[in-house]
Amino acid sequence: MTTDRATVSATTLDYPRIGPNRELKRVIEGFWAGRVSATDLDETTTRLRLDTLTELHQAGLDEVPTGTQSRYDHVLDTAVLLGAVPPRHVRAGEDPLDTYFAMARGRPEAPALEMTKWFGTNYHYLVPEIGPDTPIALRGDQPVRQYREAVELGIPGRPVLLGPVTFLLLSAAAADAPAGFDPLDRLDDVLAAYRELLGQLKAAGAGTVQLDEPSLVTDLSQAQLDAFTRAYAYLAESPARPELWVQTYYGFPAPAALGTLAGLPVHTVGLDFSGAAGEDLPAAVGEVGLRGKRLAAGLVDGRNVWRTDLRRALATATVLAGMAAEVVVTAGSPLLHVPVDLAVEDELPAELVRRLAFAKQKVAEVVAIARGLREGTPAIAEQLAASDLVHRTPVRQDTVLRARIAGLSEQDELRPAPAEERFVLQQKELGLPRLPTTTIGSFPQTGELRRARAGHRTGELSAADYHAVLRAEVDKVVALQEELDLDVLVHGEPERTDMVEYFAEKLAGFAVTKLGWVQSYGTRCARPPIVHGDVTRPEPMTVEYSAYAQSRTTRPVKGMLTGPVTLLQWAFVRIDQPRADTANQVALALRDEVADLEAAGLRVIQVDEPGLLEGVPLRAEHRADYLKWSVRSFRLATAGAKAATQVHTHVCYAELATVVEAVRELDVDVISIESARSGGAAEAVGALTSGVGPGVFDVHSPVVPEVAEQAAQLRRALRWLPAERVWVNPDCGLKTRGYAEVEPALRVMVEAARTVRAEIDNG
Repeated sequence: MTTDRATVSATTLDYPRIGPNRELKRVIEGFWAGRVSATDLDETTTRLRLDTLTELHQAGLDEVPTGTQSRYDHVLDTAVLLGAVPPRHVRAGEDPLDTYFAMARGRPEAPALEMTKWFGTNYHYLVPEIGPDTPIALRGDQPVRQYREAVELGIPGRPVLLGPVTFLLLSAAAADAPAGFDPLDRLDDVLAAYRELLGQLKAAGAGTVQLDEPSLVTDLSQAQLDAFTRAYAYLAESPARPELWVQTYYGFPAPAALGTLAGLPVHTVGLDFSGAAGEDLPAAVGEVGLRGKRLAAGLVDGRNVWRTDLRRALATATVLAGMAAEVVVTAGSPLLHVPVDLAVEDELPAELVRRLAFAKQKVAEVVAIARGLREGTPAIAEQLAASDLVHRTPVRQDTVLRARIAGLSEQDELRPAPAEERFVLQQKELGLPRLPTTTIGSFPQTGELRRARAGHRTGELSAADYHAVLRAEVDKVVALQEELDLDVLVHGEPERTDMVEYFAEKLAGFAVTKLGWVQSYGTRCARPPIVHGDVTRPEPMTVEYSAYAQSRTTRPVKGMLTGPVTLLQWAFVRIDQPRADTANQVALALRDEVADLEAAGLRVIQVDEPGLLEGVPLRAEHRADYLKWSVRSFRLATAGAKAATQVHTHVCYAELATVVEAVRELDVDVISIESARSGGAAEAVGALTSGVGPGVFDVHSPVVPEVAEQAAQLRRALRWLPAERVWVNPDCGLKTRGYAEVEPALRVMVEAARTVRAEIDNG
């Protein structure tokens, strides 16, 4: 089947922001350090935008998105564009750029905005603070200026904005807002600003503006759905506006939300068909009808690195072409979540490379699908043949591993004693004080460590010399923690580049890229590994340096592991088998590592699972199955530990209250949580039966908090937890901070613990 050329086009929703060589990261961090001027910062970010526009246009896209670049976070950009700057960050006469970065990073007298995960992805956004009196009005023209950049290059551009309703649904009520206030109460003010901006974009020549409303794929109340109806009726009634394109992604709307979306008075609706159930979704679209609208069909997975099954995608596109007035082929989600270009990866196995597609290759897939839909399959015969070969070739299996998994029973998921008995045994074994102090695991990665690691990789530093550098760093970190009087120590993880990448390098079935960077938040980038086969542990991974640290102190040292769900959540995972099966494979590798750490004398083992809560599906109807297999995999990893071994875990940036029962089922002895930016431990921790360490300071901010501030965090936790179950720790690892910030912050933390201990002892 072919489709009239005029009815089919190709585009993407965005493109990675960081640049092919992380240029954005380097220039912004240089600006923070005073090495780069504001002018140089502007020149670099402008060049990155223009290069992206040109690349996407030359790749064959019919329309190129504009305005998707950001110096830190697009949600923060929207808040600043609307003038929603918290009073604590307002300084008369201050350069707006300094205010912008202060909102992101904080300063002594003005804590940063809360940071949390963006719709279950590994990207973090900054949470706007909206109150009844927050000034909301259009305060800039950045989207207009960035659209004009495309015009000046002769490139057909399409401005992209965060949708007004999603912006408010992602916002938090300001601290001084009255009880019952909802940021959505300010919708009229936000819509007035958006209508003004849309008018400016129309005057600049924009024919269509994309408004991203991913909240439509979450669970929404009728009042929230009505807000979408009201918002777009208001925006559509203005004659001085471009055509409106409402885009969803990260899943498919529930029937009620899909009906609301289909009924909006907009020109284009965007839906994600790239998931596992993609072939079943066109029927849902057919049921609601598009009423003459253009459909932006997301047929290429924007969140994973596997090549698209072009034949399957083209079949879906063909069905959709019969339902809509026009079809725009695009990615199912922003390409923010994948590396820039596969072509630079010259160290991956050729067999694996054939199965992969990064952002640049995904753009080519979008163009190919659109061409196949317009001109028929012969037009893309070569691409189809290559895709067929990849998707019809099975992945090799490890028969020994699969036999071991088949022999597992429920007993393998149970600790050897109930939590109450373990608590008594561990108190006797460890002899810890009330409100014990510890850290999450990592200590700063110094320039010396990075240079030594680079030298070892290039062969300039021998294995023996590199080993000596790492041992010296462990000695330094252990000595510092003893001097600070921490109760449970860590070895500092000097040998690890990243809490996921390190394990990926040591586990069979994982591959690590050379330049596969993606943005996590701000200037923080990660290289997610690729899970491409059955996962096994060829040899112990962490025992050497953990055991060495324990040999240097009489205080307990934590063995540090990354949990099975997080290892998958922060990786690109194979899609040829259920994710639960892959999680169990990883769990067994970690189970063996736990046993080896115990044998080496470690009495405390932390299995971090920040990704477990982050991976909770956006819709409640999908959560039970996810929580069942994710909890099971964690328990498989940890249940083999002895009763006297204290098992910790760490979670961060997630809605604990929504899954507190699942967290209890992890059956850990101590759980540390992020709470420094989100306002304390809250009631949810009171439902936990384990020890709990609410993060008492924000490691993502360079600001060193005061003793009173950290003590207040502990007192809040004590409102919900008995003192014998409260631990004292930062809210995350310390790797990204410098010792100049870490040492004073930890001293303050220890002093805060002493202060509150004394208050408890004195009644």
